[in-house]
Amino acid sequence: MDETLSHTPSLRGRVLAVAESTSSRVHWVIDAAEAFVHRVRPEPTETPELADPSDWRWLRRPALLGFLALAAIAIGGSFSNSPFKLEMPGTWPFGVPTATTSATDPGNETLLMLGLLLVYGGLVLLLRVWLQLAKALRSRPGVPIKFLVAVLALWLIPMLLAAPMFSRDVFSYAAQGEMVSHHINPYVYGPFTLGAGPYVNPVDSLWGNTPAPYGPLFLMLDGFIASITFHSATASVMALRLLELGAVAILAFCIPKLARTAGRDPGQAFTLAVLNPLVLITLVNSAHNDALMAAMLVAGITASRLKHPVWGIVLCAMAAAVKAPAALGILYIAWDWLGPQVSLRQRLRPLALAGILSAGVLAVFTMLSGLGLGWVKNLATPGTVRSWAAPATALGMASTGLAHALGWMVDQASILSVTRSIGLLVAVAAGIWLLKESDRIGQLTALGLTLLLFVILGPVVQPWYLTWGLVLLAPVAEGRVRSLFIVLTVSAPFIGLPGGRTMLVQLLHADPLVIAISLIALLVFVVAPLGRWTLLGRRESVPAGLHPLAAGLES
Repeated sequence: MDETLSHTPSLRGRVLAVAESTSSRVHWVIDAAEAFVHRVRPEPTETPELADPSDWRWLRRPALLGFLALAAIAIGGSFSNSPFKLEMPGTWPFGVPTATTSATDPGNETLLMLGLLLVYGGLVLLLRVWLQLAKALRSRPGVPIKFLVAVLALWLIPMLLAAPMFSRDVFSYAAQGEMVSHHINPYVYGPFTLGAGPYVNPVDSLWGNTPAPYGPLFLMLDGFIASITFHSATASVMALRLLELGAVAILAFCIPKLARTAGRDPGQAFTLAVLNPLVLITLVNSAHNDALMAAMLVAGITASRLKHPVWGIVLCAMAAAVKAPAALGILYIAWDWLGPQVSLRQRLRPLALAGILSAGVLAVFTMLSGLGLGWVKNLATPGTVRSWAAPATALGMASTGLAHALGWMVDQASILSVTRSIGLLVAVAAGIWLLKESDRIGQLTALGLTLLLFVILGPVVQPWYLTWGLVLLAPVAEGRVRSLFIVLTVSAPFIGLPGGRTMLVQLLHADPLVIAISLIALLVFVVAPLGRWTLLGRRESVPAGLHPLAAGLES
């Protein structure tokens, strides 16, 4: 089965063309900077480990560089005045304020600046290493997965030790788990129902009185965690992170198998999906339950492509019992159940069977949880956030602002309802077209793009939402799809990232010498040479067809 997109002129093609152009510019800037450094300090063109295709010792360098980048992020985000995490005593064993911490302590401003530089510099370095590693493994396929698992284990260490950064959602999860453990229905009440205390204090006020939109399976696990941690808020947060770590382990197991079913290099897919900076930062460190949803979704799609469609539907239904968008996986498994080039009439029976089976799975978890179906009506909860990062929401806010400037006193909520509905309708229409064309463009490509469309055209765009589609596109990312993949991964960590405004204000009011030192420090992260191993990424890439290791496997 061909898993690449055709290049027919269309809106989709123009969007992917823009992504490809942007991706090319990203690579050009990085390559140009590194080329300049190599001219200043030329390096030998070859080393023994690079010359021998069976020698993978060169992976030690990117493994160490990635670890240092993530360590910089963890250290910078762990300063007691860091804007990247919640500044509240008792939310983590270290790196948070204590009763004796003073905001006016000498050196706080210096620590703030240092923390900002470490986090942003670490992000830039991590993205550079990840991009170059993906390029290197593309030119030298066949890497043993065990070596990449070792890289993953090393990279996970800083993210597991640091306090949750870039999002406070995990504290809401912990509070909802505590509610479940006390038989309070999170589909009816918000976390503030618990009253003041260590579970409630860290919860963002935006979600304090908001019922949960998560499926019954996740809340069952959530409540179980609250019970086994003896109702310790900090221990619950740590256990939730371990739950998402287990989900990433499932991804690490399934992604290579999924790549082989498509006839692609497992190592390349593992690098793009599992070593992805978004996965490490937003799914592991921030402990978003999107990791659990994505892991079970990938597991379900993998099972179906290995000729186990029933298990695939069960797993995707379990993923939908965590977060609803995973239900799209059920639709695609049923659509492909009888193989490609099957008429719509022939597909109706598998679709009906899949619907009955998945409804049964959801009914079982609903009954076991005892929470009811309230999560279905709560699915619009994330739309409470109004962010310029979401095109549909940005259009509504911009239209309202323009109308007010012209003297038309329109209600912003009404305008947002219209623009968000339009975005949803466009996503649905595009999703139907992609499903219809999935035999031609490929199941993984169609499903991955559909999930991305529902995120990008949805009411709110969060970086961790993008992982839904990216992990499915990783095994088949070629051409324009690969360019779109890279653009989203490189840009997403900076969407709504806190601390940027603080850094700009500090730079504007800081001493010129501090500004110069800061810029030089950032420049080091941008242009510092990564080593000889990057020479592999400049070689001719392998063709996009079947990989030799996957010869004979079905696509």
